[in-house]
Amino acid sequence: MSDDGLTLRTLTTDDLPALSDMLARAFLADPSEGFQHREGLVFEPERSHGVFDGDELIGMGEILTRKITVPGTGPTPFAGITSVGVAPGHRRRGALTRVMRAQLHGLHDDGAEPIAALWASEAVIYPRFGYGLAAQFYRAKIRAKSAFRPGVELEAERVREVGREQAIPLIKAIYEKEAPQRVGALDRPGATWEFNLDDPERRRNGATAFRFAVLPDGYVIYRVKNDWNEEGPRGILSVQELVATTPEAYATLYRFLLDYDLVVTVEVSAALDEPLVHLLANPRAMTRSGGDSLWLRLVDVDRALVTRRYNGPVDLVFGVRDAFCPWNTGNWRLVAGADGAAEVTRVEDVPDLELDVTDLGAIFLGGTRPSTLAAAGRIKERTAGAVSRATAAFATDREPSCLESF
Repeated sequence: MSDDGLTLRTLTTDDLPALSDMLARAFLADPSEGFQHREGLVFEPERSHGVFDGDELIGMGEILTRKITVPGTGPTPFAGITSVGVAPGHRRRGALTRVMRAQLHGLHDDGAEPIAALWASEAVIYPRFGYGLAAQFYRAKIRAKSAFRPGVELEAERVREVGREQAIPLIKAIYEKEAPQRVGALDRPGATWEFNLDDPERRRNGATAFRFAVLPDGYVIYRVKNDWNEEGPRGILSVQELVATTPEAYATLYRFLLDYDLVVTVEVSAALDEPLVHLLANPRAMTRSGGDSLWLRLVDVDRALVTRRYNGPVDLVFGVRDAFCPWNTGNWRLVAGADGAAEVTRVEDVPDLELDVTDLGAIFLGGTRPSTLAAAGRIKERTAGAVSRATAAFATDREPSCLESF
């Protein structure tokens, strides 16, 4: 329910202390100078909206100017939605809806990024605003010292553990080589690296500061946590990020982690198609639990669908429903040629498939198959074979992976 006592405006740098305080309380943290510093690293005031009750900031959301790797075309501008929160005691007054409308309607009116994406604090919230589950990941625990299967090739060069200052230029170069090749990966402009590697003690949960280990073709950022019991060392090694540009570097970095002294468990968050389980002699040495990562929203269906490439020729009409951004509601014809480049036009033709805009967001990166959504009753096939053709057209070689929350 909306409340006429609320107002919305674009934020300024003067609002940074208030927004940091409000977000900390909304996300169950204590306000601090460190929290404000981290927020300020990527804060774009001209792209941020606040909802006020009188002079009190009670809700907000920011847009980050970033790029995401999409199928076939590489890094593409998208609106990174972040720092969305409503103060305790002010929920269910329409503040979040006002922020979402300002963001999405503003992007449309300005002809800005045709795609928006976010990580969701609560998964039930954002489908209301047209965001679909576009990428997932799993959390894994691997028994330390687990053997690789015979024949796994390792680098001849040893992994080097280096200090933070020495590591940063090395890992930046490796990341910038790999990210444009992996669907779902983000660019890291400006202070984004500092934001990602912000490492105050309050964020460590009793573990060490970040440690850095490198190869010429890969790196890993991780923490270790000391623990002992009557049986001896029970240390835990937690991987923050591992990037490798060759299979040999990938295997060598994991061998380094699994052989770490005094560690019994290696914890990692990974893409759904992570190769690690296929390196292990005993795949059951690794246990997994799943989670959602990117939620993606097509701001303008026609402008968004042409930013990626498709798997060869395809001609489909999508009947789209979009309650929150009604300009997308209607029938859209997607025609792609042999090179995968597409044209999208509004038509009056009978649709081959009927779906909500959330479903288009879910299938956009190739991480959710149209056939899966059809099996769930979310996509309705009106032309025989249309689901199969859409599934083939949107497919990608690898699962989208965005392990960088923002």
